[in-house]
Amino acid sequence: MMTRGLPLLIAAGLLALVAIGCKTDEGSNGTASTGPGASNPAAPKSDKKPLKLAFVTNGTSDFWSIARAGIKKATDEDPSLHVDFRELPNGSPAEQQQALDDLTVAGTQGIAISVKDPPNQIQMINNAAKKTMIFTQDSDAAGANRTCYVGTDNFAAGKQAGEEIKKACPQGGKIMFFVGSKDAENAKDRIGGAEEALKGSNITVLDVRTDDGDRARAKANVADAIVAHPDLVCLVGIWSINGPAIHNALKDAGKLGQIKIVCFDEEDETLAGVKDGTISATVVQQPFEFGYQAITLMAKALRGDTSWIPASKQIFVPTQVITKDKVDDFWANLKKETGKA
Repeated sequence: MMTRGLPLLIAAGLLALVAIGCKTDEGSNGTASTGPGASNPAAPKSDKKPLKLAFVTNGTSDFWSIARAGIKKATDEDPSLHVDFRELPNGSPAEQQQALDDLTVAGTQGIAISVKDPPNQIQMINNAAKKTMIFTQDSDAAGANRTCYVGTDNFAAGKQAGEEIKKACPQGGKIMFFVGSKDAENAKDRIGGAEEALKGSNITVLDVRTDDGDRARAKANVADAIVAHPDLVCLVGIWSINGPAIHNALKDAGKLGQIKIVCFDEEDETLAGVKDGTISATVVQQPFEFGYQAITLMAKALRGDTSWIPASKQIFVPTQVITKDKVDDFWANLKKETGKA
């Protein structure tokens, strides 16, 4: 009896295995396998649709190289995102208009732009927004039909700079601001914030000198200012190129250490000046986060999720003040973020 029953038992077992195999196949095509433990090797890794995006600057500087590293992080995490990085030579309104025209014609679905001259570029932004999603980053155009701004609270950052100016010049005195354009939203807010912080002090702002983002002109502005006003006690760089321009002009004039420097951003020359004590402080933004968040949030919005957009349509990325005691740690982390470590 046992000998004759064995083949029947084996056959029954084989049928059971076949049945189990059929159920497993059914689960693998996504119709029966559910729950957190389910896996599907045959399914695509991501169901996200590809998106064609762009990031447009308002000039060239180390600042934008850091932002580009943030964009790389975003595309590494989500390979369905394809980003055209446009670092414009001068970042003039005309260059930005041409970039937007080219990108919209090419079918770009979302563009993040640092607006050079907001009061005179509102219509440019509004026209582009009819064809594609527009984010602003670094410099906003609050009156335009942009979806959201990602960047610094520049008025608050200006107040931070103002406090550092007072620390650098406890006896007061005459100071001067240097910037690419007074019309840019970030410039107006930073200068306004600094002036707010300086109220009630013995510090007097003599002038704001502009250079249109031209490094040679930025340096020349400083050289001219210290000749015309030999009693200046502090020079303040509002854009990223201004810190190095001030530092180099004072070095050429033999006045490093005699005139204080407070500036913005984290160009290598600026951080080197903070490290050796010739620059009192720099207020740094987080351009890495500008790049990363502008791209990831724009993709999120394009895919239908706009629930994260606040009523103000502004996402503020915190700033910090870097002084000599903090510069080594900050610089090391920056090099790690940008792959230069």
